[in-house]
Amino acid sequence: MISLANIKNTDMRKTYILIILFIIIGFQAKAQIFEVSFDTNVMQEEYSGNVLLYLSKEKKSPKDIFVGLELTPVYRVVAKDLKANESIIFDDNAISYPVELSNIERGEYYVQAVFDLNLGDANIGTSSGNLYSEPIKIDLTKDFDKVFKLKANKVIQPIKFNETEFLKELSIKSDLLSKFHKKDIFVSAAVSLPKDYFEQPKKEYPVIFSIFGFGANYKLHSGRSTFLEQLGEQSTIVIYLDGNCPEGHSTYANSDVNGPWGDALINEFMPALKQKYRTNGAFLLHGHSSGGWTSLWLQINYPKTFAGAWSSAPDQVDFRNYQNKNIYDANNMFYDAKGNLLADVTIAGRFPVISAKDFYRTENVIYRGSQLRSFDAVFGGFDNDGNRIRLVNIPSGEINKKAIPLWKRYDLSIILRDNWSNIKKDLTGKIRITVGTSDNFHLHHAVKLLEKEMKSIDANIEFEYYAGDHFTLFTEEYKNDGINFLLKNYENWLNENK
Repeated sequence: MISLANIKNTDMRKTYILIILFIIIGFQAKAQIFEVSFDTNVMQEEYSGNVLLYLSKEKKSPKDIFVGLELTPVYRVVAKDLKANESIIFDDNAISYPVELSNIERGEYYVQAVFDLNLGDANIGTSSGNLYSEPIKIDLTKDFDKVFKLKANKVIQPIKFNETEFLKELSIKSDLLSKFHKKDIFVSAAVSLPKDYFEQPKKEYPVIFSIFGFGANYKLHSGRSTFLEQLGEQSTIVIYLDGNCPEGHSTYANSDVNGPWGDALINEFMPALKQKYRTNGAFLLHGHSSGGWTSLWLQINYPKTFAGAWSSAPDQVDFRNYQNKNIYDANNMFYDAKGNLLADVTIAGRFPVISAKDFYRTENVIYRGSQLRSFDAVFGGFDNDGNRIRLVNIPSGEINKKAIPLWKRYDLSIILRDNWSNIKKDLTGKIRITVGTSDNFHLHHAVKLLEKEMKSIDANIEFEYYAGDHFTLFTEEYKNDGINFLLKNYENWLNENK
């Protein structure tokens, strides 16, 4: 083997180095290529926007992955004025996870492409109106000359809502959100009516807003929370909200990015609800996960509107523990001070399953509608040039300090602590927060921080911890305890509104 140390002539050394670089570059010149197009039968006009390529060794329809929780190769390119039957190229220049196309593990994969028209739904792989190719199975070998071709010839159809005698859909156009987004935006929900609703045409009912967590859809999941249908002897109207918006879960908070979802719910949706259905004026809240955070946000910000909120395993209520990191002190979301990878998802709150690095890097490809990007949309904002200010820089994992003042506006611990003297009259006894002692997403740690703050100011807020994780909480005891809390607050409302 020739050693550079043995080459004395400077020109010869330079020439030899150039030869080595040429050889290296030559070996890397060939990249794995996918050619993706769309058919005229799905769209005739030109397309500009994001195109995604999903690969999976196990999932036969890879576009349907749960982003972040199912780690599989995914790629994105941006098309501009792409005509039908013209191809856009996926190669090593595509935005990628986990590595460039040429460097992913060789083997058999299911592969699928999606053109994202971004028409309103959250999950790109299932968003209504998006164009997609049927999955095909390919064999990735070391033959980088082989080009794989996919054509999008299908359109994702809207999810149908199956109305019944007692389950109805209520959808209203929001002038507030439509003005903000400069297009028609609707606030929609499922309405579950009591079984005696039509038998007693003059009877009025209390309302419980049941708010789903991230990824749920009221069209698919409504009517399952039957434990909310009764407050003691009183049957209820249950409103199922899912928070879906293009960026993920709106949490019904007024947001610089998503728009005034809270005001739209309170000032537009609720009047329409009261006009259409026989409500008695008592409105209560229950939610789990992102829905749990939503129930707290609505109760705190609209304390006179709601008579009580039971928040189950809420997303981070104190940003001193956000995904198990204190965003005010930490510099990096991927690694601890010793350089160890941090876990965003765990088993039993202790055993790491998915790292923060993998979660964020996957979502960097899936550029909207995913969980951490959803938080960015609710809590973050824009700089003076209109660019998004995100909490975490990719690929380094460094925390963007410019995002901190924006996020502080949504730190429930700070809001409650700093404003309790002004809001305690309307909130005392109205909030119950419950969480598992082994939450998969570290949420119990943030709840404990909030509880300590609330005890320091003698705030009358209930906290209770149950054995279990994020997904195993809903035992009969857990549900009964929560319903009894809502019943107590409903009875308080009745006494105040005699």
